[in-house]
Amino acid sequence: MTEPSKVIHVRNVGQEIAENDLLQLLQPFGAVSKLVMLRAKNQALLQMYDMSSAVSALQYYSNVQPSVRGRNVYMQFSSHQELTTADQGPQGRKDQDLEPNRILLVTIHHMLYPITVEVLHQVFTPHGFVEKIVTFQKSAGFQALIQYQSLQFAVQARNTLQGRNIYDGCCQLDIQYSNLNELQVNYNNDRSRDFTNPSLPSEQRGRSSQLGYGDTGGLYALHPSGGRAVTMAQMNNAAAVAAAFGSGLPPGISGSNERCTILVSNLNTDKIDEDKLFNLFSMYGNIVRIKLLHNKPDHALVEMGDGFQAELAVHFLKGALMFGKRLEVNYSKYSNITPAPDTHDYAGSSLNRFNRNAVKNYRYCCSPTKMIHISTLPQDIAEDELVSHLEEHGGIVGTKIFEVSGKKQALILFEDEEQATEALVCKHASSIDGNTIRISFSQLQSI
Repeated sequence: MTEPSKVIHVRNVGQEIAENDLLQLLQPFGAVSKLVMLRAKNQALLQMYDMSSAVSALQYYSNVQPSVRGRNVYMQFSSHQELTTADQGPQGRKDQDLEPNRILLVTIHHMLYPITVEVLHQVFTPHGFVEKIVTFQKSAGFQALIQYQSLQFAVQARNTLQGRNIYDGCCQLDIQYSNLNELQVNYNNDRSRDFTNPSLPSEQRGRSSQLGYGDTGGLYALHPSGGRAVTMAQMNNAAAVAAAFGSGLPPGISGSNERCTILVSNLNTDKIDEDKLFNLFSMYGNIVRIKLLHNKPDHALVEMGDGFQAELAVHFLKGALMFGKRLEVNYSKYSNITPAPDTHDYAGSSLNRFNRNAVKNYRYCCSPTKMIHISTLPQDIAEDELVSHLEEHGGIVGTKIFEVSGKKQALILFEDEEQATEALVCKHASSIDGNTIRISFSQLQSI
């Protein structure tokens, strides 16, 4: 067996598969620092930022068949421990051979959303005192110069942050040492800042912030025109959507819906409650509030985090069977659910799935299936214990317990989709030996 390596070898990479498709498979496990497409051989090499990311990816895909654009691809550790400039070919990036310096040159790759001085300061200041930041646009893309107080801080920041993403799935940091001795900052604004001299003026409109470093004009094309400011949370979610569906949204999803509240009807009033609805609809996005309608007991309102998440829920759950009833799922005429004593608020719930690993959760969105995936299981869980926890919801056809990154997970195959849906809505966030388990639908067809 090939020894573990940061480099992952991917086979059966068809001509229709783009670099971004492969990045989407591996970025949920960590940053991809290098990628080489071997088109003549229908293969690719991807170097993860660290060994643990590569190991986690291959452990996961040893149990889940990776597929891109309808084609199965196959992964294994490469015999290469590192991808060199020769491996990358004529289009590979040649690393700068510069001595360590307290000034870092940072290039942002896959920059889907604006990066300002404030964002960079948040990213770099945990590693030491940042004296100055200058941002500019060059032919290589959006770049920044970060000047630390000491060489030690700069070295630590580069070693820690190289190859990492600022936002989930995009804005990847490519960090080299600069050959400059001192940054000259003329203005304190969103493109340049001298943190040792807060009295500097902000620049006048239309003037270039730092003559000689680069033209900043191209950056502002990324700002939304007019309207309200975009929050960090909105940028993170938009970046996650772009990373998850960069090669195209799922069939039937427009991505243009702005309505966040959903009307669900034909519910089984004897068995349904707000928490069960939360467990189901949180498969497709974060839940803000849920309200059962007392004047129409088989109706409920579900407010999702945004219009895209609501569209996913309506698309994938319309007509789904749950507790013997076929769900009717449509957009509500109400823009949101007003807080009230009879309304359940889930905005701050730690069980909202899309607060973490949003890219991965978006990719796993699908209609209810016969197979469920269970994570955060006790390390000593036995198969019969897991079956006894779930068998009240239907006939279990197959069970598989496995380990990913040292954590126990399982796949459970039921006789039909309705049974699997009932198990998910009733047992997601339930406890086994003190562990709160998490359940989602799996798109695998068999164990």
